[in-house]
Amino acid sequence: MNILVINCGSSSVKYQVVDPDTGALALKGLIEKVNSEVSPTDALAQVLKEAAPFAVGAVGHRVVHGGPNFYEAVQIDESVIQQIDACAALAPLHNPHNLAGIRAAQQALPGIPHVAVFDTAFHSRMPRRSRTYAIDLDLAEAHNIRRYGFHGTSHAYVAGLTAAHMNRDLSSLRIVTLHLGNGSSACAVEFGHSMDTSMGMTPLEGLVMGTRSGDIDVGAVLALMRSEGLSVDDVDVLLNKESGLKGLSGVSHDMRDVLAAASDGNDRARLAVTVFAHRVRKYVGAYAAAMGGVDAVVLTGGIGEGSAEMRRRILQRMDFLGLVLDDDANADAMLSDDQAVVTISRSHSPVQAMVVKTNEGLMIAQQTAALVGRARVSGDAGPIPIAVSARHIHLTEETYATLFGADAEPTRYKDLSQPGQFACEDKVTLVGPRSRIEGVRLLAPLRSKNQIEISRTDEFKLGVDAPVRDSGHTEGSAPITLEGPCGTVHLSEGLICARRHIHMTVADAKRYGVSDKDEVEIAITGGSRDLVFGDVLIRVKESYALEMHIDTDEGNAAEFKGGDGEIICQPIDGASGSLRPSTGG
Repeated sequence: MNILVINCGSSSVKYQVVDPDTGALALKGLIEKVNSEVSPTDALAQVLKEAAPFAVGAVGHRVVHGGPNFYEAVQIDESVIQQIDACAALAPLHNPHNLAGIRAAQQALPGIPHVAVFDTAFHSRMPRRSRTYAIDLDLAEAHNIRRYGFHGTSHAYVAGLTAAHMNRDLSSLRIVTLHLGNGSSACAVEFGHSMDTSMGMTPLEGLVMGTRSGDIDVGAVLALMRSEGLSVDDVDVLLNKESGLKGLSGVSHDMRDVLAAASDGNDRARLAVTVFAHRVRKYVGAYAAAMGGVDAVVLTGGIGEGSAEMRRRILQRMDFLGLVLDDDANADAMLSDDQAVVTISRSHSPVQAMVVKTNEGLMIAQQTAALVGRARVSGDAGPIPIAVSARHIHLTEETYATLFGADAEPTRYKDLSQPGQFACEDKVTLVGPRSRIEGVRLLAPLRSKNQIEISRTDEFKLGVDAPVRDSGHTEGSAPITLEGPCGTVHLSEGLICARRHIHMTVADAKRYGVSDKDEVEIAITGGSRDLVFGDVLIRVKESYALEMHIDTDEGNAAEFKGGDGEIICQPIDGASGSLRPSTGG
């Protein structure tokens, strides 16, 4: 099925017809001077005339801002249109034009599905600490003021290509992706998910851009308003259209022009180049620290893909981080449709650096095709039993012997739902910087890694910062001290908040239409509150028994007294791995 991808902006319409399976382009074009000399309706009529010979099966629309309601791509109906319209205040330069393109395309092609793919969707489940501004929470919630992030389709796409190029599972990697162009943003992609990103409530926050200032002290803005008598609209124009490379250099918003002027001795242009690179370097370091390490740094976008000089300025002197740039590979790096990823770090560099050719149009097409073609799981597959998993520990033989004695063996307390696993009589005390939690039960059999699973409430009681991790992914997790009846063990890592997940057999997976490491959404039944959990990991193994595990905080949030869950959204496969379609809830 060919997908027509439409990106309707304030003054142009970009479009392409693409095969989502192969990435082959049947058509690509740009219509300019929209809304000044050409109406959106006339522009879409031209697009559809050109696309008519290619048997388009669906239309994928880029929508910049999904606001608080849209977590994934969604098929467009009147309710979706109203919600996109409601987000216009959050993206006044984008959403109204995106919506105009949707309405015109729907009118011209009423018989095929139309899908909205949001720039914000990839970042929609950032942890609260990443998405929250430190202002009055009631005021923030009343006006939907939070960090949303943008360029999500690009960050997701290049992260997926990076993992494939490294021959690694995306869920095992920590990647900093840098989309550098007229609009620029950085993203911390931790184990397949956006953990943080530089753009905020609007695309204005973060890195230096072509005409946007990026990060700036709000006090400086207030001072300008007072001293220069600037209105809100004046400040909007200043920060969005007259700042960034353009404002710093006084030459141009285009990095190519700024670099040329810098080479000719223009001091303002030189300053613009160094400020741009410095800001990017600062975010790379910050995100490496926030993720507890980094496996790859990836550059994409017009500047990231096209400027070897800026790549060098950004990535030089990062040996301390484990990234050793290969200057020759960087200078020679050329991307094409046949070579979308080029490594520019030395072969011995523990952290890899890559240039990746982004393809947001293909990502939109893939999400559109998968959403349209996906057969929703129905209740016929049956409910999924849910268990609340209290805090517990898994230990290695060595750690167990230190805590309980060299001759001790785990003592069975009761069998667990998963075959061969049992809770033990053996218990330890968790000792954190702030407090202690006694009586934490061991689960057996013993494992090859120490892993201590707690809830967010436990985390605050102990005074630690435990990351949310898949079981077994303890690298770079939080430290903790364990006290047993025979000894004490200080672990440098191993303390996690376990990610919610579903155990199932191969037959179960086939019945529910999912695969190992997919992510789904689950509607909880049996609680006092209706609740949908997103980002639920599917774990498939023949020895498993069907059951979903949530922690005590999640159970309390649903006022869960015991019951079942139902898969309401299946995964869709994209270049970034598992992406989850939603109806906008």
